[in-house]
Amino acid sequence: MSQTNKLKIFNDPIYGFITIPNSLIYDLIQHPYFQRLRRISQMGMSYLVYPGAHHTRFHHALGCMHIMQKAVQTLQFKGVSISEEEENALYIAILLHDIGHGPYSHAMEHSIVEEVHHEELSLLFMEQLNKEFDGKLGLAIQVFKGEYHRKFMLQLISSQLDMDRMDYLKRDSFYSGVAEGNINSERLIQMMNVQDDYLVIEEKGIYSVEKFLVARRLMYWQAYLHKTSVVAELILTKILKRAKELTQKGILLPCSEPLQFFLQNKISLSDFDKSVLDKFSYLDDYDVLGAIKAWQFHDDFVLQSLCRMILNRDLLKIQMSDDKPNKENLLAIKNKYISISGISDKEADYFVFKGKLKNQAYSKSSEPIRILKKDKTIEDVVEASDQLHLKALSKPVTKYFICFPKVVLES
Repeated sequence: MSQTNKLKIFNDPIYGFITIPNSLIYDLIQHPYFQRLRRISQMGMSYLVYPGAHHTRFHHALGCMHIMQKAVQTLQFKGVSISEEEENALYIAILLHDIGHGPYSHAMEHSIVEEVHHEELSLLFMEQLNKEFDGKLGLAIQVFKGEYHRKFMLQLISSQLDMDRMDYLKRDSFYSGVAEGNINSERLIQMMNVQDDYLVIEEKGIYSVEKFLVARRLMYWQAYLHKTSVVAELILTKILKRAKELTQKGILLPCSEPLQFFLQNKISLSDFDKSVLDKFSYLDDYDVLGAIKAWQFHDDFVLQSLCRMILNRDLLKIQMSDDKPNKENLLAIKNKYISISGISDKEADYFVFKGKLKNQAYSKSSEPIRILKKDKTIEDVVEASDQLHLKALSKPVTKYFICFPKVVLES
């Protein structure tokens, strides 16, 4: 019997060739849990704004693993001892860090499942894979949970300057065409070191860190929190909420079996056993999009209207502002829409609502980005930088919005 060559190469438009380091990583990539990431888009509804943004979480996970390999090589070259087992744990943890994402993940977290976040599901998937792979993921899970004694290993996976952020900024910038997000990940990785068990950036790399933080802020306001992507994602959340509401009333909606299961049952984190996890793993973007295509012809006015908005990109109007929206103003808009459409007050809440967006490019309170000075002392990037704007970047920015149908303005 011929053996499969497991040391494959992927061709990536950003990094060139990505190599699979060993056969265990190959087997994890080949697993159906991981292959499903090919059918889950990285940027959700952003393709309605940036038509090129159709890349998937599969792309992103491989990219993260690739730059993790580069980071490990750099650290080892600088004399940081990382055993083969630890190296492998880092590759597995970063490869699987997003495996718990559902279709259009953030819309899912607030509608299909009851406030279950993708990090919690990623851990459940990793624990299930650990059983299937005879405990070979044990150390990776320890690192992922922050229980391993070497702190810098967790920082490589989850911090304010981790491989995840480094890849998604560069990748999302490439596919969306938002050039401001393009960061110099190679330079940042070359500047990495470990001091007192913390991941640090050598002082001469501080300008690259500054550019990284500015790029992150720009990507949030121009891409991730772009008002059109935001309203599209909110409409998607409302569609799934409405579908769940109708299903709970006994109205059977046409959709795939896995989606039907999550519409019929209220699923919270404690309900996730092996069979629920498997059902979740059968869900991807196509289940949701297929359902929306079917539901656009449903008798329910709310459901069909919302579905058509997404399919035809004829979305709700969204108005952003720095101040909290006026309640009386919102109520007047709602009443006007009720009189135009003839729907009930409760149904109108699906079309007229308010919310807020918050972004902080750098948080001083959570795990800081540490700069290693020439005298071997460590300083927070904001203190080490001579740029005043970094202090401004660490202030949270909040923007408020209201959404309502365009017909309100026309009549």
